[in-house]
Amino acid sequence: MAAKMYYDNDADLNVLKGKKIAIIGYGIQGRGQALNLRDSGLDVIVSELEGTENYKTAERDGFKPVSAVEAAKEADIIQILTQDHVQAKVYKDAIKPNLKKGKALVFSHGFNIHFKQIKPPKKVDVFMVAPKGPGALVRQMYEEGKGVPCLLAVFQDASGNAKNIGLAYAKGIGGTRAGVIETTFKEETETDLFGEQAILCGGVTELIKAGFDTLAEAGYQPEIAYFECLHELKLITDLIYKTGIQGMRKRVSDTAEYGDVTRGKRVITERTRKEMKKILKEVQSGKFAREWIRENENGRPEFSKLRKQDDAHPIEVTGKKLRGMMEWIK
Repeated sequence: MAAKMYYDNDADLNVLKGKKIAIIGYGIQGRGQALNLRDSGLDVIVSELEGTENYKTAERDGFKPVSAVEAAKEADIIQILTQDHVQAKVYKDAIKPNLKKGKALVFSHGFNIHFKQIKPPKKVDVFMVAPKGPGALVRQMYEEGKGVPCLLAVFQDASGNAKNIGLAYAKGIGGTRAGVIETTFKEETETDLFGEQAILCGGVTELIKAGFDTLAEAGYQPEIAYFECLHELKLITDLIYKTGIQGMRKRVSDTAEYGDVTRGKRVITERTRKEMKKILKEVQSGKFAREWIRENENGRPEFSKLRKQDDAHPIEVTGKKLRGMMEWIK
């Protein structure tokens, strides 16, 4: 079944006129959304911790940052854009006591709602507008008169108008220029976590390190291994991003394409696919979420150990030296 798509003509910014929108957290995504909403003529307030770099950035951008408590009191629409692992605490301490009937909670990732770390009262709307790109790109595309596609999901429709409010919000950040796809909190959360773990972060980084280690252990220079297994990956992912997998194959050498179609399945085997299904089940069951929440509650011992371990990997040592030679990267 084809996804339901919405564009500029499907959204009315007037739905948000007279409403105050709070952006809680002025990180990269918070900055992009706040600036776009303001430039769309909407009333935006920003909450950030005083003294932080993000607070100073908000001031430079013309905002007068306030506490999360003050923002939640003043705003009709509250967008929570802090990191996943702190959202529940911010909600409990600052937002929950200030939720009144007619207000709306907004998210750009469904983790805390889907895994019940945040349980909003029935009297408020709860929806998600999730740009499929980092905040800097959300801002850049908006300034160029374009947009980044967004996902829209309604978890709770107390007002009877949550979907229209969500579409208006998406229009305010430029999403309806590119297209907004309707989804659910469950679908967005589970696919997002799976994608990060199995492919975009976990899968790719382990593949890179395995390739690097294979060449280095075979006696090849680590610098050459770095270029072949990490540096040149951008060339391929950029082609896939722009033209799809087959488009990439048409743009590399026939030797590369033949090696791709005859050897790729020897790396990503049926065993790999079974492990991916296992990872997906861990996401769907909430096992990963419980593990991550527990890790944060215990002070992140395993996370910190693994970070430190990978900081010392030869690919990081080699890469730091080589990136210093490539001025264009900076």
